[in-house]
Amino acid sequence: MPISFRRSVFNPTNQLAPAFLLCLLSFAASPATAQESAPLTAFQKQMNKVDLGIFAAGEVSSTVSGIEQRDANTTHSLLTIKPSSTVGELATVRYTLKPYVGFEFNFGNLRYTQDYTFAPPPSQSILIGGVQSGVRELTLGYVAHIPYHPFGITPYVGAGGGTIRFKPTPGGGQGLPFQYRAAYYYQAGLEDNFPGSNFGMRIGFRQLIYLAPDFLQNYLTITRRTRTTEPTIGFFLRF
Repeated sequence: MPISFRRSVFNPTNQLAPAFLLCLLSFAASPATAQESAPLTAFQKQMNKVDLGIFAAGEVSSTVSGIEQRDANTTHSLLTIKPSSTVGELATVRYTLKPYVGFEFNFGNLRYTQDYTFAPPPSQSILIGGVQSGVRELTLGYVAHIPYHPFGITPYVGAGGGTIRFKPTPGGGQGLPFQYRAAYYYQAGLEDNFPGSNFGMRIGFRQLIYLAPDFLQNYLTITRRTRTTEPTIGFFLRF
């Protein structure tokens, strides 16, 4: 009975197949790896310094008094302007170049009433009650983030200026025209990012200073500066 010997033959395909598969996998994975490690463009670097914030803003304005201009040379009627308090919205776009170098644009939206009191009252009824108006803020400012982080929270301070528009409402505005007032502000606050997120929370205190609105009426003109204090709280998104 013949005895056959089976010889083990070296098949290069058996060794090259796993290596070939590994090469394919490495080529397939290389674009994703390259994409992940691709350097940021100049535009992306700049956008990483920008954040958009939406906040609730309280409004508490100071009461001011003065001799109204219509009767300045006659009866010397004292006019007191007492604004009501409310809550509105504040949107902010902030660009932070360095901790101490940052800029922001603010858009504020409020609605409240200027209550007027004359002493002594005028001989004729020139205004009954107050004037309700929508108040829009457009300001630009400088912001500095303090490079000191107590409990991981970043303090900031800032100041700026712009304009405020007082637009009487159709129902409670006494038919008066709208008016712009130049304004400047200062602020301070705290902010922090949520862990592993581009979202964050910001709380602050700001104060705007401007001439009390008179809606272009001499009997409402007292040329006194008033202050609007705004505590703010809300969220921001870093791009």
